[in-house]
Amino acid sequence: MQATDAIFYIIILVMSIVIHEVSHGFIAEYFGDKTARFAGRLTLNPLKHLDLFGSILLPVVLVLSHSSFLFGWAKPVPYNPDNLSNKKWGTIAVASAGILANISIAIIFGIIIRLTSGFSLPAGFYFIISIIVIVNLALAIFNLVPIPPLDGSKILFSFLPESAFSFILAYEQYSLILLLIFIVFFSDYLYPILAFLFNFLTGLVF
Repeated sequence: MQATDAIFYIIILVMSIVIHEVSHGFIAEYFGDKTARFAGRLTLNPLKHLDLFGSILLPVVLVLSHSSFLFGWAKPVPYNPDNLSNKKWGTIAVASAGILANISIAIIFGIIIRLTSGFSLPAGFYFIISIIVIVNLALAIFNLVPIPPLDGSKILFSFLPESAFSFILAYEQYSLILLLIFIVFFSDYLYPILAFLFNFLTGLVF
């Protein structure tokens, strides 16, 4: 991958992650929790959200190693589940918000690709639009993995009974190790899902 292509990938990834995180904050506020607003995190300014490892170092390593699956994360937007008007469904909605935001972006730009496919537009246009679709699909799929602190774990835990509390605590204790194991050994297994969804949305082969 050329240096300019890598820069586009990382810029789009960072902004997509920021939108993902801000979406969590807005939905939390909708359910009555203004923690994110008080913390100054309901902004699209990437400097407020960047995580050195998840937003910069990991994406750079994945791009330079020609990984088939590009993802990352930002500093989580803070929220207090005790402030939510409905703790269970509010938590599920907050956790789902970032995923749905990324899916929505992928759908919108996938439609743009389909609607403009008959026009003689510059190849660079389709390259950038395709990156937007790919990155946002990858973020949505990755965040569905049920390993803390990913959103999939919050959705899963919300459906577990209170008797599973001790299991959840033990699971969270080893979450970083589990997440690193997943990234190193299993993330490439998400590629077929990404390729299928990209083709479904855009009609292009990835």
